Amino acid sequence: MLQGKVLVAQGGGPTAVINHSLAGVVLEARKIPAVTNVYGAIHGVRGIVDEDLVDLTQETAENLDRVGDTPCSGLGSTRDKPDEKYCGEIFKVLQAHDIGTFLYIGGNDSSDTARIVGEFAAKSNYNLRCVHVPKTIDNDLVINDHTPGFPSAAKFVASAFAGANLDNRALPGVYIAVVMGRHAGFLTGAAAGYRKYEDDGPHLIYLPERTFKLDQFIADVKATSDRFGRCIVAVSEGVHDESGQPIIAQLAAEVERDAHGNVQLSGTGALGDLLSDHIKSHTDIKRVRADTFGYLQRSFLGVASDVDRREAREVGAKAIQFAHFLDRNGSVTIHRIGHYAVDYRFNDLSDIAAKTKVMPDEFINPEANNVTGQFMRYLRPLLGTETPDFARLREVSVPKILNK
Repeated sequence: MLQGKVLVAQGGGPTAVINHSLAGVVLEARKIPAVTNVYGAIHGVRGIVDEDLVDLTQETAENLDRVGDTPCSGLGSTRDKPDEKYCGEIFKVLQAHDIGTFLYIGGNDSSDTARIVGEFAAKSNYNLRCVHVPKTIDNDLVINDHTPGFPSAAKFVASAFAGANLDNRALPGVYIAVVMGRHAGFLTGAAAGYRKYEDDGPHLIYLPERTFKLDQFIADVKATSDRFGRCIVAVSEGVHDESGQPIIAQLAAEVERDAHGNVQLSGTGALGDLLSDHIKSHTDIKRVRADTFGYLQRSFLGVASDVDRREAREVGAKAIQFAHFLDRNGSVTIHRIGHYAVDYRFNDLSDIAAKTKVMPDEFINPEANNVTGQFMRYLRPLLGTETPDFARLREVSVPKILNK
């Protein structure tokens, strides 16, 4: 049973609904009489090590609700990936502050941190419950049908491509947009979410689950442009060649790398520009434009899915309930039932930690340049009930007089 002090932190990239999970944790924990305080760590695990904590017990329910509707991490986040030594420092702070329950809202790295900290506590015979609350726009947590944060990011991506499609239809050409996703293509696939008419874009979708072949890409773009007089392309930042090398590394003379030595995929428009130049140099198509969505898709104000808001709040509340009634470490997971309902379960942290889910084969077409109807049936309930709509003029032609 929960008692004493509860500590919650947020890690990794923000989402549009991550604060609903925070609110769910705090409000549910405050219902338990034996819980004396609910603390929050500023900037994730870094805030724990620095003892930069705030007392969320003093927040009003109304303000927590308003913060829940606010995108991005209300407590601040971190990109720190704790190793054993770092987790040992986290545990020391938890022990010093007499924390009985630690909840970490984040992706698979965050679940691994919760696992390691829990193991430190067990070795020290310290009574600590470590619970992972799922969050990621990449939708790449194993076991989960989907992950809070993904539906809202998917709604943004679908809306952005629907708007780009209208623009591209008015002024035809080739339009490329690069979407986040190093290993999993769910978010890029969501670009198809609001296709309505037969010739709507994106006409081509390239995912990191398949090898990206530049020659085939050029052929696909040319064929689509010949068919529709235009072409819209959604491409994941993580597309790679047969050897697994990112395409950006194949096209660019120099590539930027992050602190872990990985090729920098996010935060740069290089891939879109390089693909655009490649089309211009290998076809006779002259009007080619490229965008990179970047941070916009993570927490754009005003486009959160109502389904996502509700489920993000519920996983926070469920995390507290599972910790209280089951009295063990674990990760909250989401499971789909029927056409669309969800069930929340509690899995061992080792089932989730440091593992990555990718798009299943049945979601990707055989040509590896689009998504299937099965993916669309998976996606559409997640986008929520507040769906944008658009229409076309009927274009009843007036007979020509001079140009018959």
